Amino acid sequence: MAKKAAPPVEVTCPCCKAKLTVDPQLAVVLSHQPPPKAAPDVDITDAARILQEQAQRREDKFRESWEAEKKKEDVLTRKFEEALKKAKDQPVEKPLRDFDID
Repeated sequence: MAKKAAPPVEVTCPCCKAKLTVDPQLAVVLSHQPPPKAAPDVDITDAARILQEQAQRREDKFRESWEAEKKKEDVLTRKFEEALKKAKDQPVEKPLRDFDID
């Protein structure tokens, strides 16, 4: 005799509150309903302050990138000089090839 088909089970995800319809016999998700999106909790009276803070952060990031770009040539020159010193101090070795290992 064939077993009776069990009705699908509706499950709510504890993390995101999405609704899933699961077939217990096949152990598969039949359908998925995404959770309702909540409106952002922002007060309209704070909008001007928020926009001003964002503008200040943008200005700060731009200023930092401008300073970094101005110092970039000096930084690269110093890095090159340090690498050159290290290369001069190390003895010259013959490079190891793959077939030399055998």
